[in-house]
Amino acid sequence: MKKRCGWCEGDALYEAYHDQEWGVPVYDDATIFEFLILETFQAGLSWITILRKRENFRKAFDNFDCKKIAQYGEAKYEELLKNEGIIRNKLKIKATITNAQNFMKIQEEFGSFSKYIWGFVDGKPIQNRVIDYKKAPATTPISDKLSKDLKKRGFKFVGSTVIYAHMQATGMVNDHEVDCFRYDEVKN
Repeated sequence: MKKRCGWCEGDALYEAYHDQEWGVPVYDDATIFEFLILETFQAGLSWITILRKRENFRKAFDNFDCKKIAQYGEAKYEELLKNEGIIRNKLKIKATITNAQNFMKIQEEFGSFSKYIWGFVDGKPIQNRVIDYKKAPATTPISDKLSKDLKKRGFKFVGSTVIYAHMQATGMVNDHEVDCFRYDEVKN
């Protein structure tokens, strides 16, 4: 039996996400944007809630296409508010549209969003040594700095806690517990 991080144990969807995605370094803009949307909607909720609705989000938000989302008007916004398959939070839906527009501005400025965001960790994952996931930080000075910069650029729902969760999910930091089988796998 594989030893996993304690936060995912006991739920097949959570375990699959942990085993295949969480903490794996992501450098393509499309996947980074997907996680940014999902983390935005996760604010104040549990991640498993978002994972269970992930396919619904994918359909509702045009496969997480930032160019399409940036163009959403009032009709699409109203449609999303009625979609029972996603989190129907007015501010988070509006934030997703705004964030898509700002995401594209960063792509234009830096050549890719990936280049921008990975610049905060010098282009390589930070290797933490988490013994117990309950003692892992919720924020760090880097997530504080990144959050502040994103807010300055007009992003919404990107507080330091949301951004640190995004950094963990996309492998900017390796917060797998050191005795988890994935710790060394994502490190290499």
